[in-house]
Amino acid sequence: MALPRKRTDAAKIAVARERTPAIRPRSASGPVIRALRPAECLAMLRRSVVGRMAFSFHDRVDITPIHYVYADGWLYARTSHGAKMTTLRHSQWMAFEVDEVDGLFDWRSVVVHGTVHAIEPDEGPHFVRWQKGVALLRKLIPETETVRDPVPFRSIVFGIFIDSMSGRVSSSGRKGVSRRK
Repeated sequence: MALPRKRTDAAKIAVARERTPAIRPRSASGPVIRALRPAECLAMLRRSVVGRMAFSFHDRVDITPIHYVYADGWLYARTSHGAKMTTLRHSQWMAFEVDEVDGLFDWRSVVVHGTVHAIEPDEGPHFVRWQKGVALLRKLIPETETVRDPVPFRSIVFGIFIDSMSGRVSSSGRKGVSRRK
């Protein structure tokens, strides 16, 4: 199966944006919730390292945490052989979510929809993508795919091609709460 083409900037990623203004509560002291701009979504994907991947097959939906690295419209991760990859080989569509929580009403969340592609270390274009994925994952775990790998059983490198993304932020307006951007 051919991998989707490379995407290099936020303008090329379809972003589901809400056309409604920020949601303001009736009480002046309640949180304000708004959609994140594309650049804010990408910034969150770049600074986070753990997210949750949701996928389904027939009548079963599953969600699992994974560590990942974002680059050029792709999320790169790795896993072990098992039910998750078996399911994803049958139905490659998934959702992925990262969030940052500073308090009950102070949080940011990005949801990505895309397709999962196992990246094999074969010759050709897949090998180049596999090398790129491993190099990026070594930013998290430098021993990735070496004899000193702390999780050598996670031998499957995969990419999530981002088809669309959206994000939301909630702010209570309280002082002392982190304001990451």
